[in-house]
Amino acid sequence: MTWITKTFKTWPLFLVLLTGLVFVGCEGTDSREAVDDTVREFSGQKSLERMDQMKKDIDDINKKQADRLKEVE
Repeated sequence: MTWITKTFKTWPLFLVLLTGLVFVGCEGTDSREAVDDTVREFSGQKSLERMDQMKKDIDDINKKQADRLKEVE
């Protein structure tokens, strides 16, 4: 009978630990997103992403201009 009492004593502890692990893994909160956004801003990652997007936009514009020039000629 001692194993039964040990089992009943360890299950609640196991469930509490499992529940805690589940909630620690959640990153969907607004405050977490705000912190991540601030870190990306201060590290310069957002600036690099904006620069890459501008390069892509400029390339697209250049291609469109080249296509228009070919049509005119």
